[in-house]
Amino acid sequence: MMRAGLPPKGEAMGHGWLLSLLMAMAAAGMCEASTPHEGKAVPRVVVNILIDQLRSDYLNAFMPLYGDEGFKRMLSEGFVYAQAEYPLANPDRAIAAATIAAGTTPANHGIVGTKWPDRETLRPTFCVTDRTQQGLGGTTEGLSPQYLATSTLGDELKVATEGKALVYSIAPFSEAAILSAGHAADGVVWIDDRTGRWSSSTYYGGLPSWANVRNQYHDLGSTLENTVWQPYSELVGNFSYFLSGGMKKPFAHKFKGDSRFADFKTSGLVNEEVADVVSACVTSSAVGQDAITDYITVTFYAGSYRHQPASDAPMEIQDTYVRLDHALARLMRTVEEKVGHGKALFVVTSTGCVDEESADLAKYRIPTGTFDVKRAAALLNMYLVAVYGQGNYVETTFGTQLYLDHKLIESRQINMVEMLERSQELLIQLSGVKDVYTSQRLLQGAWTPGISRIRAGYHPKYSGDILIEVSPGWHYYNEDTGQRQLVRESYVPFPVIFWGQDINGGTSTEPVTVDYIAPTLAKAMRIRAPNACSLPPLF
Repeated sequence: MMRAGLPPKGEAMGHGWLLSLLMAMAAAGMCEASTPHEGKAVPRVVVNILIDQLRSDYLNAFMPLYGDEGFKRMLSEGFVYAQAEYPLANPDRAIAAATIAAGTTPANHGIVGTKWPDRETLRPTFCVTDRTQQGLGGTTEGLSPQYLATSTLGDELKVATEGKALVYSIAPFSEAAILSAGHAADGVVWIDDRTGRWSSSTYYGGLPSWANVRNQYHDLGSTLENTVWQPYSELVGNFSYFLSGGMKKPFAHKFKGDSRFADFKTSGLVNEEVADVVSACVTSSAVGQDAITDYITVTFYAGSYRHQPASDAPMEIQDTYVRLDHALARLMRTVEEKVGHGKALFVVTSTGCVDEESADLAKYRIPTGTFDVKRAAALLNMYLVAVYGQGNYVETTFGTQLYLDHKLIESRQINMVEMLERSQELLIQLSGVKDVYTSQRLLQGAWTPGISRIRAGYHPKYSGDILIEVSPGWHYYNEDTGQRQLVRESYVPFPVIFWGQDINGGTSTEPVTVDYIAPTLAKAMRIRAPNACSLPPLF
């Protein structure tokens, strides 16, 4: 295959005049750049920003409330891929962080969700739990990226620089901080839900000094005692984008009780706290002080307060975006002050998921219902007992996934392929079921565009043997986990924005998946892409 823009070998001499003409035009400025990045030098610092639940419609709607140095600057000066998406179905925050960091899907990196059942204990396992480690700072939880099966961009930077590059990760949420960083980071910190203190794990060594100073002199627990979250300004309190009932009374939230830190992490104020800690990291460390590129991952929050539907807390979402804009502006300014203008490269994108609305669709005669996962599992087990004899064939359920008892099936010498086919035939007939995917179908079945997104999010070590796809508009309910969720397949619009060193402003409306971020940044840093990333850079 011939690379675009290069002549075939046999014609190179014959068309020397054409190459000379193109070179002359480029020198005279007559050829417009075809890519957003000119590739002149490696950046001193690369900042990879993940914004949980960022949406393009909200981002644009609240533009009149922003300052000039945050989103407005990034969107006007940066290169924007306006139609970004995830290469898999149903991403969550953990999946998003791992997919962006590793440049591949859960089928390779292994993070299939924030939690999944342990096959031995049948209890939910948190995606970054590690009982061999101990918590640092303000947490007692031992955490690490032990379930992350591939390298990340930060890991590859460490390898390429023989450990000399600095890699830091800062997030309100432990899973986002750890999975964005990877295995070899110098410092990874998050806010503990129980104590409100910036925390880490012995896996990464000690708690960074700048995080320790933050805990000592800006204790979040003491701060929240006198904190009331109110609109950032009068303008914010008197602007309404949402259709639900026009103006709302300005909110005023206090953070009390055992859930106060978890609630704080879903408020607009958390973005200011994160920006403060990023600023402390940049100014107090050796980031950007030599010719070796350093790497920082940052997670902000753009979701709803306490995960309420947007219709129940519209003013809070508005204010969250405004404070996010200010936090982003501060981060950009802090980094540029440290390394110099135009010597840092930033990328911003979203987790691609949102807190769903809980409207009563039946009220408007929209087809809906409730699919009871536990009841479906019980029905399937009764059917399998009738076919194969007495036994508890369905060990557990999680979300809409069913986990079968492999040891029982093997001891009975039951053909697993046959059992899965029978199970699929039964479950597909239940009300509210759109489709049923078995492990056999996902791993060895024929490829189709529809199945590829399901397959990309499946890993046989952690995923269920049977995945039930519930129809849009239906709720699925799992009594064992208490989970109830309205199913939607609507596209959540969000961008991928590159801004900073050698980036030419522009916009692309071509769809692009977020797993292209890692190879693109790797090229800018002149290192290898993560080891399971097979995609080319965007530019």
